[in-house]
Amino acid sequence: MRDDAWLYPIVEIVHIVGIALLVGAAAMFDLRLLGFGRTLPVQALARHLLPWSWVGLLLIVPSGLLMFTTQPELLDNGVFLLKLALIAVAGVNAFVFHAGPWRVAGDWPQTPPARARLHAVLSLLLWIAVIACGRLLAYV
Repeated sequence: MRDDAWLYPIVEIVHIVGIALLVGAAAMFDLRLLGFGRTLPVQALARHLLPWSWVGLLLIVPSGLLMFTTQPELLDNGVFLLKLALIAVAGVNAFVFHAGPWRVAGDWPQTPPARARLHAVLSLLLWIAVIACGRLLAYV
C-alpha cells in the first residue's frame, strides 16, 4: 500500500465511510434511547439502523487492518492502544446492552429504563473518544 499513491487514501476513505455508518447508526439509536425522536418506535428504529452499523463494521475492520499493516509501529503509540481499548469497551457495552436491557425492550414504557439510557450515554462517549483518538494519531 505504501508504493501506490492512491491505495492508502482510498482505504482511508473506506474506513471513514465505515465509521460514519457504524457510529452514525449507533448515535441515532443512542439519541433515541435518550429521549430524542420519541415518536419513533425504538424497536423499529433498531431494525432499520442495525444493518447499517454492521455494514459500517464490515468496512472498518478490513480497512483498519490494511492501514495498520503500513504502520505496525502504532503498537508503541499510547493513543492507538487507547483507541483499541475504547473500541473493545464499546463492543462490550453493546453486548451487555443487547444481552440485558434490550431483551425486554418490547416491555419498555415510552421512555427506556435508566440502564438502557446509561448504555446509550456510554456508547456516545466511547465512540466520540474512539474518533478523537483516531484523529489524534495524525498528530502524536
